[in-house]
Amino acid sequence: MNFPSNLFNSHSKEDGNFFLGMTKILGFKPKKLKIYQKAFLHRSANKRDKDGNPMNYERLEFLGDSMLGTIISRHLYNEVPLGDEGYLTKMRSKIVSREHLNELGKDLDLIKYVESRIPKSHFGDNIHGNVFEALVGAIYLDRGYNYCEKFINERVIAPYVDIEMLEGKVISYKSLVIEWCQKQKKNFNYNVYEDTGNDSLKHFAVKLSIGNNVVAKARATSKKKAEERASKRAYFALQDKMKKS
Repeated sequence: MNFPSNLFNSHSKEDGNFFLGMTKILGFKPKKLKIYQKAFLHRSANKRDKDGNPMNYERLEFLGDSMLGTIISRHLYNEVPLGDEGYLTKMRSKIVSREHLNELGKDLDLIKYVESRIPKSHFGDNIHGNVFEALVGAIYLDRGYNYCEKFINERVIAPYVDIEMLEGKVISYKSLVIEWCQKQKKNFNYNVYEDTGNDSLKHFAVKLSIGNNVVAKARATSKKKAEERASKRAYFALQDKMKKS
């Protein structure tokens, strides 16, 4: 592999290692290395540009999210000619779900490039998906749409997108439970309360009631996660009834 002759003279050793790492992940050479470095810059690093503006990956994350949605939408439009708007939207949501993006970021081990003042062990799972989206945004700014599409095809669509498998994939058990309750005209309630217990981190506990019965309980470090876990347990407890209705 041929690299620019002045790469290691004009950049630090760290830049050279970063260039090599990005080239391996991307499958092509970055032109503007600083854009990719910004894609891994956490706000806790407290870096600013020459005009004093904060620098971190969040704007690139926004751009990458848009590019992912556009390219995945185009792929689904071409691959599923009979799919209506609702079906295509649902399939796209499954592909670009936070859970799936986190898996992509983990598979590429992107977190090792993140610059922050926070120990990486303290980050939640979403950091993996966030930097993956920021990387996509950096590709678009550095190389344009075609390179961005090529990267998403090779890293997302080819290895992970199977329409038949996606049709059966559940991305929100809470949505399924609520939809079923509304269809069956059943009252439901998520009773959420703080539950520290013996854990060092604050936890939340959830009791999911349908009608007058508590059908599932769960704990997690956020209300949203606790509700989703309780919903998943409720789904498996009620799936026979749900499938018949």
